[in-house]
Amino acid sequence: MENLASQLEQVETVAIAGHVRPDGDCVGSCLATYNYIKTWYPNIEVDLYLEPIPNIFKFLKNAEKIKNNCDSNQVYDLCIVQDCGDTGRLGNAVKYFETAKKTVCIDHHVSNASFADENYIFPEASSASELVFELLEEEKITKEVAECIYVGMVHDTGVFQYSCTSAKTMNIAGKLMEKGIDFSKIVDETFYTKTFEQNKILGQALLNSMLYLEGACIATTISQKEMEHYHVLPKHLEGIVSQLRITKDVEVAIFLYENEDGTWKVSMRSNGKVDVAAIAMKHQGGGHVRAAGATMSETPERIISVLCEDIKEQL
Repeated sequence: MENLASQLEQVETVAIAGHVRPDGDCVGSCLATYNYIKTWYPNIEVDLYLEPIPNIFKFLKNAEKIKNNCDSNQVYDLCIVQDCGDTGRLGNAVKYFETAKKTVCIDHHVSNASFADENYIFPEASSASELVFELLEEEKITKEVAECIYVGMVHDTGVFQYSCTSAKTMNIAGKLMEKGIDFSKIVDETFYTKTFEQNKILGQALLNSMLYLEGACIATTISQKEMEHYHVLPKHLEGIVSQLRITKDVEVAIFLYENEDGTWKVSMRSNGKVDVAAIAMKHQGGGHVRAAGATMSETPERIISVLCEDIKEQL
């Protein structure tokens, strides 16, 4: 696949979907594609399916048109999935992928096995949003589309500080800035600004944290009871594992939070020596070399113990 336009030829209906618990890159990349199609292909009926997105992203154009439920049984000519490593991460929207006449995947997860009919998979890319930029005609990237792409890139690069940031990433960011976006406001209001409740739960997570493997690993947990106490949802826990990662002398950070069904969502971040994607895949998860996750069902103490053994093998 060389561009998105070629995939839209003779297409009348399109479904777009991303991974469960959508983050900045998922929301940004999906809305960028949605807005591109709405602007330049008005005759195409396009629907975007995502779970409820964080409020900080609702300023993006057409965010209010995202469909949070998958009640419709429509069969689409084309289904585009973005920032998603496998169909298991699509949630209820997987049915549109399975019934579509043609499927496309745009992704940068190293664990992605190219599961669509057409795949644009580059694990070295900073974000799915960066890949969406590459697939669009530059002259057709409006200010509103540029905002979406920039949000996605900012969030998956940690404001251009993570190792996935390349010279290409920075060049693309510069081109997006030239579209007239308020880049400093986007960074402040979507990446750095936190609610009082988010700051409190971050503080609790730091208080709960412990060092393992002689200080090479840091881990913490947040239970359902703690989330209820601080009035936060899973989408409000963004950034906790990254804060753990920057602890001095730490190679890997592990953050666990409890799901409603009693399982634990695991997020891992590496400072370079450990391939956390390989560890996540071992436990039916996936992700990137330095950022990966999984869902596990043992006790949090047992989960941390198992993961520490995996990390120790690599160290």
